[in-house]
Amino acid sequence: MKVDKKVTQANELLKSGDIEGAKAAFIKILKTKPKDVFSLFSLGLIAMKEDDPNLALKNFDRVLKVNPTFDKAWFNRGVVLYALKRHELAIESYERAIRINPSYVDAYNNRGVVLQEIGKYIEAIKNYDELLQIHPTYDKALANKGFILILTLRYDEAIDCFTKLLEINPEYSFGLGMMSSAQQYACRWEDFDRITNLINEGVRAGKPVTNSLVLMAISDSAADQLKCAQAFVAMRCPPSPVKFWNGERYNHSKIRIAYISPDFREHPVSHLMAGILEHHDKSRFEVFGFSLGMADSSPMFKRIALSFDSFFDVRQKGSREIAEAMRAMEIDIAIDLGGYTQDARPDILAYRPAPVQVNYLGYPGSFGAEYIDYILADKTVIPATDQDCYTENIVYLPGSYLPTDSKLMVAERTPEREEFGLPATGFIYCSFNHAYKIGPVIFDVWMKILKRTPGSVLWLMKLNSAAEINLRKEAERAGVDPDRLVFATRVPKVEDHLARYRIADLFLDTTPYNAHTTACDALFVGLPVLTYLGHAFPGRVAASLLNTIGLPELIAPTLTDYENLAVTLANDAPLLKGLRDRLAVNRQTSQLFNTAQFCENLEFAYSTMWGRTQRGEGHSSFQINRN
Repeated sequence: MKVDKKVTQANELLKSGDIEGAKAAFIKILKTKPKDVFSLFSLGLIAMKEDDPNLALKNFDRVLKVNPTFDKAWFNRGVVLYALKRHELAIESYERAIRINPSYVDAYNNRGVVLQEIGKYIEAIKNYDELLQIHPTYDKALANKGFILILTLRYDEAIDCFTKLLEINPEYSFGLGMMSSAQQYACRWEDFDRITNLINEGVRAGKPVTNSLVLMAISDSAADQLKCAQAFVAMRCPPSPVKFWNGERYNHSKIRIAYISPDFREHPVSHLMAGILEHHDKSRFEVFGFSLGMADSSPMFKRIALSFDSFFDVRQKGSREIAEAMRAMEIDIAIDLGGYTQDARPDILAYRPAPVQVNYLGYPGSFGAEYIDYILADKTVIPATDQDCYTENIVYLPGSYLPTDSKLMVAERTPEREEFGLPATGFIYCSFNHAYKIGPVIFDVWMKILKRTPGSVLWLMKLNSAAEINLRKEAERAGVDPDRLVFATRVPKVEDHLARYRIADLFLDTTPYNAHTTACDALFVGLPVLTYLGHAFPGRVAASLLNTIGLPELIAPTLTDYENLAVTLANDAPLLKGLRDRLAVNRQTSQLFNTAQFCENLEFAYSTMWGRTQRGEGHSSFQINRN
């Protein structure tokens, strides 16, 4: 197609960064040539750059009405439709581009991204395999295929995929982190130290080498975790030039708070938050829920949905659209419960839809983003010496920052050891953590503990088959009979799962990423938790729980102390019984399991934030001293 001279001149303006000048030039061309494809296409690209997907879509549709074989217009139409969460139409657009240009690898890649997001994993993998037949060294396809292999628990295949990716492009953004994630989930550690060192070096250099959740499982540095988050924000969800709240004052009879989460379902975040949501004082607060994740049919989903004054399933809406809706509802305080976890959308708050924006619970670290005003924490998880590792202002809650649900039910019947493949006698160490939290350092300590306590076993959560096989191999290398690792079978009801904690004698925590909800569950049931006090938020949560419930002697300052105390408690029955007895008493009186009191403290925090905004004051850290 021949390009008009005026179009060329307008494109030069666009390339030079003069977007307004280019836009005016293209619009002028269209006044005399309303079907000029290049002008319409360029205006679509400009609308994408200016974050106006609906205008972009309109322009691409006009292009395709004139020239339905313009493959790049179909491709960009797919990009816009994906941003609007119109997934099936996005897939159709990418497929039209591929039919026109069968070697259009970017269209293949983007189609795979959409298929993955809607859960069509097998189709997505097939899509990437087709792409790699065309272009075997296409790094994006290797990265995206590897990520889906992680989601489908095919960790060894994922590691092979990422190995090839890093051979082709060692600097691929977040590539090292994806490799580390696959290794963590498979408990496959032969290359663990080299990858970990490369990640740490990259993070300290400010490179986007991993997402921060992966780093939290291998790093105990709050400073490094902040740098990692900041690199992620800069690349994936920087502050938007479009801001929906610009200093307006609302005059509501109630404070409007909105919780945003991908986990309003059968998930640890919901188990922690359900009681809080039900205890909110609806005479003072109007509570909104924005659900980003797939709804399930669980009782927990129904309970969570009913606890809100207004509940919105927004997973099919774009982030900008969600932010616009929050602004239209005049939300006073927006609380992100997801952070950088799977299916979360931190970019919603990048549009500044609310006067106060808060990071809480689902993500144990700093967002590293200027648009998050506060993080809710406590004095243990964020000591005063670490405040400079957080871009947010810190709100210190009394006791532990972790909420609990006083309605948590535990089955009355305690099952027999034999029901779970446990020996009839001997000390039972328990650690019901996910595989990614079990690293080589803590596993080595556990093996030392088993060797020093004859007849004991380590009872672990049911893991993926690769992790179970690899952990048994690691035990054997350490000189421990692999049969001393017992993997728990799954039980259908939460109350039955909790009841089996009673079988265990001592819960062994992980580091540098602690048990969070799991440690809380163990203490609720009456099982003492032994933890090592880490140096960053994820590795200090169990210590926060133990301090709050009055068992600080179970917080080990070193891993050697951790090992020795684990052995001592296995050999000193009176000492262990004393801890259990004290836990049973404190559980009844501690604020750790007082949901109503916790909610009051949380509401006091929200009221303080809101009051400062209403008075035109700036955001700053503060501590709540109410008991």
